[in-house]
Amino acid sequence: MAEQSFQLYDTTLRDGTQQEGLVLTVEDKLAVARRLDALGVGFIEGGWPGAVPKDTEFFRRARGELDLKNAVLAAFGATRRPGIPVSVDAQVRALLDAETPVVTLVAKSHTGHVQHALRTTLAENLAMIGSTVRHLVHAGRRVFLDAEHYFDGYHVNREYALAVVRTAAEAGAETVVLCDTNGGSLPDEVRAVVADTIAMTGAPIGIHCHDDTGCAVANTMAAVDAGAVHAQGTAHGYGERCGNANLFTVIANLVLKRGREVVPLERLRDLSRTGRAITELTGVRSDPAAPYTGLSAFTHKAGLHASALRVDPDLYQHTDPARVGNRMRTLVSDMGGRSSIELKARELGYDVAAGSEEVARAAARVKELENRGYSFESADASFVLLLREELAGGPGAPPFEVDSWAVGVSRRRDGEVRTEASVRLRVDGESVTATGHGNGPVNALDTALHSALDPYFPALTRLELVDYQVRVLNGQVGSGAAARVLISYRDGEQRWGTVGVDENTVTASWAALLDAVHYVLLDGPAEAHGSPSLAAAATAG
Repeated sequence: MAEQSFQLYDTTLRDGTQQEGLVLTVEDKLAVARRLDALGVGFIEGGWPGAVPKDTEFFRRARGELDLKNAVLAAFGATRRPGIPVSVDAQVRALLDAETPVVTLVAKSHTGHVQHALRTTLAENLAMIGSTVRHLVHAGRRVFLDAEHYFDGYHVNREYALAVVRTAAEAGAETVVLCDTNGGSLPDEVRAVVADTIAMTGAPIGIHCHDDTGCAVANTMAAVDAGAVHAQGTAHGYGERCGNANLFTVIANLVLKRGREVVPLERLRDLSRTGRAITELTGVRSDPAAPYTGLSAFTHKAGLHASALRVDPDLYQHTDPARVGNRMRTLVSDMGGRSSIELKARELGYDVAAGSEEVARAAARVKELENRGYSFESADASFVLLLREELAGGPGAPPFEVDSWAVGVSRRRDGEVRTEASVRLRVDGESVTATGHGNGPVNALDTALHSALDPYFPALTRLELVDYQVRVLNGQVGSGAAARVLISYRDGEQRWGTVGVDENTVTASWAALLDAVHYVLLDGPAEAHGSPSLAAAATAG
């Protein structure tokens, strides 16, 4: 078979959906496929037609609704059943009815699975593989064969595993994919088995790894180094048990570390954005520490790191985050010093001088506040207010003043619990009183603030509280603070957080609520010095 270019194959819509808690509608699957296609993935496995009704519907709709520009759609299914002519096998017929250019077949390559799971002979299994591949190729399909349990099967009976590969390749399979189905292999094993399989069969070999040893990406890279010309994976490493190889990590490694342009360089910059979009579609939160695309992938907290990064960002980063559409972030904490504050200020768009007195004051204040229980890692808006105050040499004139606030909770005879909050403010010397009801004190106070201030400050109407977290601090910290409240907000497309600390949880919440309002009115994410960083940098929860 002629030499072929490298094949990047995504199986998020089939293998990825086996992850616990991940359920996609047909509409979701179509949307994910469009995102993967835009990234430049070569093949997208849409599911198992005939076996899963939703997947059958997906392929039906894909014919009219999925206009792929880069990827080729693949249908997944099994070889014919034992003892059944391939021409009358309903499952094989369903694969043809999906009308995809590519069909990926799964076949047993482990003698134990052939005999005990398929309950057939080793010879019949090879005949099933050969006849099904030939049938599909004759029908005009490109065929990939997934050799299930290949690495385990190779160790049990090497000759039979190799026979599976030879049979598929001789029947016309374009690529034979070696599957580490149980995910138990290690990179040195994978490298050796892939190299031997290529040497003994001459077939184009692919790799499909699961992450049960935490080595799915490493195993994929080892297979490619050994000569594999096809790599499979899923977005964010979705998949059952411990998941599959994270295709985003594999892509970045192949492009940046191996110089293999499996996606165009200009599309590599969309890697992080694609990851975020798929997270929204699946509703499954991705790992913030995921390589390349995670929110924390290029985040620095320690003061030593910050000092070095101020001189040269490459000193503590293995690649430029912009190459994968991510960015460097600096966390403000008591572990950092002036360098962390300086870097964070510049990240947020403030022009500060190295070693300035303002930066020193801000660093000292952060350390003092964190000693009392504050945390600014997820509260960029509160940090911006602190920094602004130090840069200005003191607090500016507030847009409004607080005279008083109160919260009451009552339970009626019918069992209904009502929470009511009232606020008394002063705007331009005018007294403003408002009340608000909610499902708890914080919700009620937030409603009352909006009721009082929105008529005067229309920018606040877009401010939406989206998450609320309370942590009870251990013991008496500093001045006796007992609760730290982190609140996350959305303002349009941007998201950021504030923090409040007090012995009283409601008082701490009130402080965080006020920070949010002051941030919008005094600084504001929409005006944040043209800095988009606030959208991703500050999240609470």
